[in-house]
Amino acid sequence: MDAIVDTDANQFELNEDQRAIQDMARAFAADRVAPLALEWDQKRHFPADVIRETGPLGLGGIYVRDDVGGSALGRLDAVLVFEALSAACPGFSSFISIHNMAAWMIDSYGSQEQRERFLPKLTSMELLASYCLTEPGSGSDAAALKTRAVRDGDHYVLNGTKQFISGAGASDVYVCMVRTGDDGPKGISTLVVEKDAPGLSFGAAEKKMGWHMQPTGQVIFEDCRVPVANRLSDEGMGFRIAMAGLDGGRLNIAACSLGGAQSALDKALAYAGERKAFGQALDRFQALQFKLADMETDLAAMRQLLYTAAAKLDRKAPDASKWSAMAKRFVTDAGFNIANEALQIHGGYGYLHEYGIEKLVRDLRVHQILEGTNEIMRVIIARHLIGR
Repeated sequence: MDAIVDTDANQFELNEDQRAIQDMARAFAADRVAPLALEWDQKRHFPADVIRETGPLGLGGIYVRDDVGGSALGRLDAVLVFEALSAACPGFSSFISIHNMAAWMIDSYGSQEQRERFLPKLTSMELLASYCLTEPGSGSDAAALKTRAVRDGDHYVLNGTKQFISGAGASDVYVCMVRTGDDGPKGISTLVVEKDAPGLSFGAAEKKMGWHMQPTGQVIFEDCRVPVANRLSDEGMGFRIAMAGLDGGRLNIAACSLGGAQSALDKALAYAGERKAFGQALDRFQALQFKLADMETDLAAMRQLLYTAAAKLDRKAPDASKWSAMAKRFVTDAGFNIANEALQIHGGYGYLHEYGIEKLVRDLRVHQILEGTNEIMRVIIARHLIGR
């Protein structure tokens, strides 16, 4: 695939392949996701059947190598996909993102045997994957995780709990960060835990503000036996794997915010042109025009920053982690604000479920928290600035 054009003005022009990827994702989202998104949200229904339909489109392993069924695309390509899907439903797009992050970890750090064992069924979406890092007592301080894996012959015995896991109980494969050594980041390893592992169970689905279409809950290990053959890379490599995965995960969740925010603006523009007050359409009032203008400007800035960060990660630029953090912080904050402004433009109707705006507000709010809170993003950016 040709590289993206990065001009002196730092503007992006997508090549023909990238436009085709974008169009494919938009068409699928419009046909299979958008018509059902509000129903899924209201009924808290996990649409595993529709999620699996993304496999034949190549969306089960977007940046997984093609020898195991992946699409072998870049991070910018992935951003285009998640932006397009999230215009229909940010929760749906976010689940596909998490699955892809788990698959990428196996592809990047697994042995050839592990890649051949897990990835063909993950890239086809025959199996769904979740990522397990957060625990009840460790969120932002991920290196403080307590889930313990003790070696017992050719197995590890796991005890502990993972918290806020998307797909808990619904996914088939869980890429888990566990403690095999001493306290701190160097004592963490990565295990692939299959759903039928003895001693694995799941907590009740959490009652959340948003993302109602995907289950979120605890993943519980009680003397859970996992083969040593399921460990990715060496013992002690887990924290490094987790942090590497989060750079891309942050871009993906920012893309989900971007698509959701674009949808919110589109809905606000349509409503403002149709709704009349004081004898004229709402979009005739200058105060509202200014609000729409600011939303459009923010969207342009969000897209530019996100695409730049994705291009840097694709070419492994030394400052890619900083740019991933900047994109995640700015795009998720601005995206939520745009959705909130769109609700305000709708007035009381924006508060009603059927208009789809209040769902966007609820869905986008969590993007400022997960994949590293936006406060942690500021810590990462500042550390790069002062040379730590």
